[in-house]
Amino acid sequence: QVQLVESGGGLVQAGGSLRLSCAASGRIININTMAWYRQAPGKQREVVAGITRGSSANYADSVKGRFTISRDNANNMVYLQMNSLKPEDTAVYYCNAAGVTYWVGPSVRTSDSWGQGTQVTVSS
Repeated sequence: QVQLVESGGGLVQAGGSLRLSCAASGRIININTMAWYRQAPGKQREVVAGITRGSSANYADSVKGRFTISRDNANNMVYLQMNSLKPEDTAVYYCNAAGVTYWVGPSVRTSDSWGQGTQVTVSS
């Protein structure tokens, strides 16, 4: 009914850039907040960046000035531009959508969704 699919992960050298994309699909009416999380080996999942429907963004201190989150409301997509990548950015990156309102037949439901994750590896 609603699914998120990430793309754009891969291997990059320190100092390089990657752009992650996340596409939400389904009979979507609205997505309140979209965000990127990441989980490195042996660590808990953490918020990297979030963006509201009105494009108000916030970032984890560790990525401020390096990462930029953006969204395309018309196409239900969110992006994460990652510049000046560091080895400590290595993690599985997950797309999240909070407050997703969507049609199920004649009814409306609201829920949160997660993508399957995409691996980002930054070599030193």
